[in-house]
Amino acid sequence: MANLSRLVRRLALLFHRERFRGELDEEMAFHREQVERELIAEGMAADKARYEAMRRFGNPAGLRERTHETVAFRLETVHQDLRFALRLLRRSPGFTALAILILALGMGTCVAIFGFVDAALLRPLPYPDAGRLVDVNENAALWPRSPLSYPDYLDWKRMNHSLSAFDLYNGTGYLLTTPSGTEPVPGVRVTDGFFRTLGERPLLGRDFLPGEDRAGSGRVVMLSYGTWVKRFGSRSDIVGRVVTLSGDAYTIVGVLPRDFQFAPQGQAEFWAPLNTLTHCEQRRSCHSLWGFGRLREGVTVQAALADLESIAKQLERQYPESNRDQGASVAPFSEIVLGNVRPVLVTLLCGAALLLVIACVNVASLLLVRSESRRREVAVRGALGARPARLVRQFLTEGLLLAALGSGAGCLVAVWMMSLLTKVVPEDMASGMPFLASVGMNSHTGLFAAGVALLAAALMTVTPVLRLSFRQIRAGLSEDGRTAAGRMWNRMGANLVVVELAVAVVLLVGAGLLAQSFYRLLHVPVGFDPSHLATVDLEAPANIQMQDAKLSTLDREIVRHISALPGVQSAGIASMPPVVCNCNTDWIRIAGKPFHGEHNEVNHRNVTSGYLATLRAPLLRGRIFIEADDGHSPNVVIINQALVRKYFGNENPIGQKIGDDDLSPNSMREVVGVVGDVREGALDADIWPTLYVPIQQSQDSDFTLVVRSSGDEAALLPTLVSALHRIDPGLGVYNEYTMSQRIELTPTALLHRFSTWLVVGFAAIALVLGMVGLYGVIAYSVSSRTREIGIRMAVGAQRSAIYRMVLSQAARLTGLGAGIGIVCSAASSLLIRDLLFGVKALDAPTLAGVAILLGAAAMAASFYPAHRAASLNPMNALREE
Repeated sequence: MANLSRLVRRLALLFHRERFRGELDEEMAFHREQVERELIAEGMAADKARYEAMRRFGNPAGLRERTHETVAFRLETVHQDLRFALRLLRRSPGFTALAILILALGMGTCVAIFGFVDAALLRPLPYPDAGRLVDVNENAALWPRSPLSYPDYLDWKRMNHSLSAFDLYNGTGYLLTTPSGTEPVPGVRVTDGFFRTLGERPLLGRDFLPGEDRAGSGRVVMLSYGTWVKRFGSRSDIVGRVVTLSGDAYTIVGVLPRDFQFAPQGQAEFWAPLNTLTHCEQRRSCHSLWGFGRLREGVTVQAALADLESIAKQLERQYPESNRDQGASVAPFSEIVLGNVRPVLVTLLCGAALLLVIACVNVASLLLVRSESRRREVAVRGALGARPARLVRQFLTEGLLLAALGSGAGCLVAVWMMSLLTKVVPEDMASGMPFLASVGMNSHTGLFAAGVALLAAALMTVTPVLRLSFRQIRAGLSEDGRTAAGRMWNRMGANLVVVELAVAVVLLVGAGLLAQSFYRLLHVPVGFDPSHLATVDLEAPANIQMQDAKLSTLDREIVRHISALPGVQSAGIASMPPVVCNCNTDWIRIAGKPFHGEHNEVNHRNVTSGYLATLRAPLLRGRIFIEADDGHSPNVVIINQALVRKYFGNENPIGQKIGDDDLSPNSMREVVGVVGDVREGALDADIWPTLYVPIQQSQDSDFTLVVRSSGDEAALLPTLVSALHRIDPGLGVYNEYTMSQRIELTPTALLHRFSTWLVVGFAAIALVLGMVGLYGVIAYSVSSRTREIGIRMAVGAQRSAIYRMVLSQAARLTGLGAGIGIVCSAASSLLIRDLLFGVKALDAPTLAGVAILLGAAAMAASFYPAHRAASLNPMNALREE
């Protein structure tokens, strides 16, 4: 309370000075009267008592001044220092604007990237007790994390002792019947406890009931919040209404909360119980369902993994044909949600931190020059009686004011950058990054920003104070401040610029590696000609999806009609387009080859006769499919070169038979052709062995149409969509892309593009700031050596010699910064090795390119100061100081 009272009195003095003085006089008079009364009560005469009371109190004016100084001195001097600091900043608008801009840019970038790191890595998932959620799936030789089969799931759920809940989910597509026609929509099939395991409750209606995922249960569905708003107008009576999905009537039983997110399934609109299994899903060897669960209290991830591994071993012994080498995979669910985003965010945060270091070094260098140029001012004030503490307080006030202005601007830049970066994330990539919704200024980012601001304030206040030498105040009166600043700059300022350039090199090397990696990723051989290819994903009408004969007729009709369109050279259909994933696999066995129960896993693609020719995949042996390869002819297959290398070696595969693990008669197919390796998997994945089967012999209700155009393939897409709707209005048509667009929109390409552009942006800013710092060093060095340059020119030095003198200083600083930066980049490049493709972490061409770029930029930044020095008039230069 006493401290609070003193603070109130000081504030009162600062803002109500006259009133404070009046109250002080009244209080002093009151105390004198009290003493006078006490003396009179002791028997002293009134006149003598008054005199004695005044004598004890002393001189009223001196007492008033001492009280005024004790109570008000600090606040009043702070007020004076603040006004003086504001005047100085107003008198130097260039310095003020540059310092604030540099600090705002560095701090804003760092805080913005931290906002993403905080939302993705530091905050828990938006589910109750999210730390106990785990991803639970199988493990195989080619798949460290592979989907579960439904029978294995039932056994794992029944036999495990580590999970309190265990559920499945599987992405699917539906054909939504609307008044305007049929529209493909994304959906998810889940077991009945899915939302209870997550800890989510519906906004409207109810959750799935226990048992609603059993065969024969009613068709019910839950809506995402966005679907409820967009498609059903936020109707409060939506529960109980019926929606038609893929020809079946589903009753809407609930609406999910607005903030519900489940990253593995992106923007799914409809959620239905998994109560109808396909023929494949009923088999133990069919792995197509993803699992997750909740750990029991006190159970660790490692303990759960050991528990499920033991169950997997038991099932392997019990079902050796289907479960051979099938293990378990258990990981925190947060790792699955983040996927490949974690290394990107860590890389970006490191880049932002380096950018902040450059910004702080630049501002520190500005303050050093400014403090040295004020040595004469400090010396004069010290000689006039200013104590060192008083001068330090002045510099502290100036530094804190500059830090406050820069930090405020930095927070505004951070908010703008977070909003901008959230919007520029590609939509396909954002659907798997639900944490983007929570990126922004909050308590975490606010505290981080406050920490960065405090560091900036400490730097801005300590830097000039440490350079202040109060023991040499008298020397400062006789020593020219400009000369002192020049000598200091040669000692310290240049060293700070070396640090800036080294950090810029680290960022430039990282940007160069990522850019080269991204270029090579987009130009990796795909095994076919992607130019002039238009693609459209299709889903067969609901009324024919389970009828092979009608599906076969639909395939033929689509290819026939599309091939007849103007500008179309050829058309084909495949169950899955290239450059998607190594998935939809089969286990094969080659007749006549030794077999010991191993799983020979290969990609399986159902294609029409003209598909491989439309891709222009090279035929190496045998023949391609013909129209006669249908359900009434012998089963045939075309294989890729990777399958030949792995399973046939130098042997001719044409005419040999491939079947399933049991070589069952219906599975046997004769190899009739070998094609080159078409990249079916991701751009950065290995090429797997692949089977191509005639689509007439193995039907699919979901497939992709690929069309080769003689002109602009993008212009052909609207024509294709119109033609497909004319063939069958119930046909689901979606994802209209050119093949080049499909390649560029793959998750791998999106991830590399996003990280590359951000790091390139950081590197560009770092290079600009580094060049600004170098320009400042060289320019100030030239200005501080004006007399020396004048003398040199007066005694006969040529302009070329002056150019060499100035540029050699820049070259020394640049060379030192580049050397240190290249050494540091060798370590920093290891942080981004997971993002590199086809490029080594220590890539000599990249290092050489960065060195050349830095040298060219440094020479450009130093040329104007060198030109100004070489253009000096010797007589004017000698009169300069």
